[in-house]
Amino acid sequence: MDFLGTPLETVYLIALIVSSASIILFIFFGDLFEAVGEVLNPTLILAFITIASASGYLFEMYSELNSVLIFILSLIIAFIIDACFNIFVLIPLSSAEESLTYREESLKGRMAKVITSIPEDGYGEVMIENVSGRIAKPAKGFNNEKIHEGSNVLIVNIKNGVLYVTVYEDLYKEEF
Repeated sequence: MDFLGTPLETVYLIALIVSSASIILFIFFGDLFEAVGEVLNPTLILAFITIASASGYLFEMYSELNSVLIFILSLIIAFIIDACFNIFVLIPLSSAEESLTYREESLKGRMAKVITSIPEDGYGEVMIENVSGRIAKPAKGFNNEKIHEGSNVLIVNIKNGVLYVTVYEDLYKEEF
């Protein structure tokens, strides 16, 4: 069977080559397509076209099935593989990426250690231990008090990227 005077094997092969090349370009320039949103995910669209054209090409070359049946079968195969790719790869990757980041608001109420002494009415630096590593941030005393290096502090507030901290006193610490 022909499509616009071109054999279907050629149409499937051209679609496979173009979609594969588009995937490679998308790997390098994917940030340009982020404005499209999550409804039309270019990764899923390109993967669908690639899988459908590859399976269509293989069925046309190596089976005696009707071309319309091959087209429908290729779309079904591409849909199933694309859905699995989305569910088992893309969704877990997007949630893993978010778990490594932090928002400044999420730092409120967390413990930190002073690594550069905070002078009275001045700025110092604190280190916050995180799942993905350590974060060093500028800090100031919440009540403009002096806080010595090595002290454990509690993050009370955040303004303009500066953490406002107060000395943390462990009430449950047993003294011998």
